[in-house]
Formats: sequence, C-alpha cells, structure tokens
Amino acid sequence: MVAIIVAVAVFFAGMGLLGLAAPAALVRPFRIELPSGEARTEVRAVYGGFGVAVAGLLIAAATNIGGIRQGAVVAIAIALTGMAFGRLVGRIFDRPTAFYPIWFYFWVELAAAALLWFAVS
Repeated sequence: MVAIIVAVAVFFAGMGLLGLAAPAALVRPFRIELPSGEARTEVRAVYGGFGVAVAGLLIAAATNIGGIRQGAVVAIAIALTGMAFGRLVGRIFDRPTAFYPIWFYFWVELAAAALLWFAVS
C-alpha cells in the first residue's frame, strides 16, 4: 500500500518540479505556448506548485501523519479521476486522435487513481 502511494507521489513530484523549473517544456507535448511571464507563472502555479503539494500530501499519507492516509488518498484518487474525466470530455468536443499525449495521460491518471483506490480498500 505504501509503495503505491509513494509511486504516485513520485509522479506528482516529477510533474511539479518540471512545472516549476521548465513550464514551457512541461506543456510542449500539448502544443501549448507560453509567450509571457504571466503564462509561465500560471503553469508554474497549477502544474508546478500543485504537483509538489500533492506529492507532499501523498508522502504525508504514506507515513499516515495525523491519521490522514485514507482521506488524503481518496481525495487524490478523486482528483485523478476528475482529470481523466476531463480528457473524456475533450474527446467529445475536441476529438484528439493521437495516443500521445492525451490518451497516454488519460490512462496514467486512470491507472494511478485505480491504484490509490486499491491502496485504501
């Protein structure tokens, strides 16, 4: 159980650190351009800061600090499920056809959510 939680934390830490250090590189596979400091700051906040915060929460959950494991893991599993759902909505409106990056991350998010649900069941 702890190994699953830590593995998902590592994924979020990687995304978060890349978002903080190189926001344009993080969103490049989605063909998003960041022409201004405001745009880069937004990616740093939403992908970077949020990713690092989620990683920290999952590490706290892995060690069960304050008995938060189940609540924290369920919250992140729900968030990942919501992210995957957003990609399905995108399929309806935007029809992405290539597997990478949209469908790749859909399956990563769905798998991570399923693993977290398994970890707290």
